[in-house]
Amino acid sequence: MIDYISLALGHGLLAIALLRLVMRGDLDVDPRIQEIADKADAERQAGTIAGRNARRRRRSTSGDAGDEPS
Repeated sequence: MIDYISLALGHGLLAIALLRLVMRGDLDVDPRIQEIADKADAERQAGTIAGRNARRRRRSTSGDAGDEPS
């Protein structure tokens, strides 16, 4: 009887730990990949006329030229 209780308890705790790990939101997000995706999206948007105009407005209101060539 004790063997079944200890097996159930051990496996139950392992299942709870696994569920807690799987439910974490930061497990699915890699900061480096997210940074690359954001940069690619910004470059894609900068290719459009509206994106270029928005970038120019942002630079003129912030006062710095940034690292982007003009």
